[in-house]
Amino acid sequence: MKSNKVTIQINRSVAEVFAFTINPKNTSLWIETLVKEETNEWLVKVGTVYRNQNKKGEWSEYTVSTIQENEIFEMVSKDKNYHVRYTYKAIDDRTSELEYFEWVDKGELEKPFTLDTLKKLKVVMER
Repeated sequence: MKSNKVTIQINRSVAEVFAFTINPKNTSLWIETLVKEETNEWLVKVGTVYRNQNKKGEWSEYTVSTIQENEIFEMVSKDKNYHVRYTYKAIDDRTSELEYFEWVDKGELEKPFTLDTLKKLKVVMER
């Protein structure tokens, strides 16, 4: 599989979903494979570096390639092969749709994101 797309509706405003998902302090609350995430700067902009650590203690690094508040957030891996794009769409004032799209230029996706991961995000955000 070279690409993967999963979508979910969350009962929160698009601004809330955007702010929550770009904040590295929240990542381990909904992505179970990660224990920690940090950025090299705040506020996030094109060029900001996100680093995350998995449960094995291994670090990965991604650079923000596109960011448009409440619309799109895209990162590329340090080796420039893996890409991930979050697309945010307001359904109404209190409901949003989040599309998570990931792809690789070469090879196959190693651990494609699942709908279960986005369901966890939905649960965490709707509490």
